[in-house]
Amino acid sequence: MSPRGVAIPDLRERLFDAAERVLAREGPAALTSRAITGEAGCAKGLLHAHFDGLDEFVAELCLSRFARTAQEAGELPERAGHATVSDNLTAAALALLTSLDPAVIGVTMTRPATFLRVRQALAGGAPGFTAIQDAINAYLEAEQRLGRIADSTDTTSVALALVGTVHHLLMTSWSGTLDPQDQAKRLVALLVDADPSGS
Repeated sequence: MSPRGVAIPDLRERLFDAAERVLAREGPAALTSRAITGEAGCAKGLLHAHFDGLDEFVAELCLSRFARTAQEAGELPERAGHATVSDNLTAAALALLTSLDPAVIGVTMTRPATFLRVRQALAGGAPGFTAIQDAINAYLEAEQRLGRIADSTDTTSVALALVGTVHHLLMTSWSGTLDPQDQAKRLVALLVDADPSGS
């Protein structure tokens, strides 16, 4: 347990990681400020000292994961011309599926005040699925300039199809459903195979 009055490095990330562990282990009903700070090994009131309640905390957790994923996706255009288009798109899709915890998104959707905060932040320009889609589109346009996909390829629609499908899989994947990674791989194969020059 961290002693009182001692600064904790990377406190936000420590609390965010703890919340994800609580969600994974015990589900949304167990997500309380006390459970989060206990999991993080922090003083009980620490979460409320840095966030305006649990709704703001969960919103910030969701937004931080969106931002992290968007940053990772932003590096995709640099991969143009390397490996194959299929490999690069598959890697991007799988990264999206694993870096955005469905439990975090799920608990965000079920808390009206949290959802509103996230929606307002995204509308105000915070990075989210739109930024990820833009990065994938920029990658595809770069591959188009290199001649690795056809000039006729509608890169915007391909990016939308990929990100939209991953978004759907994140919202609907739970125990007993089809493996979302396999579904994402099949979609990439379909999108790339639709363009004979997409290898």
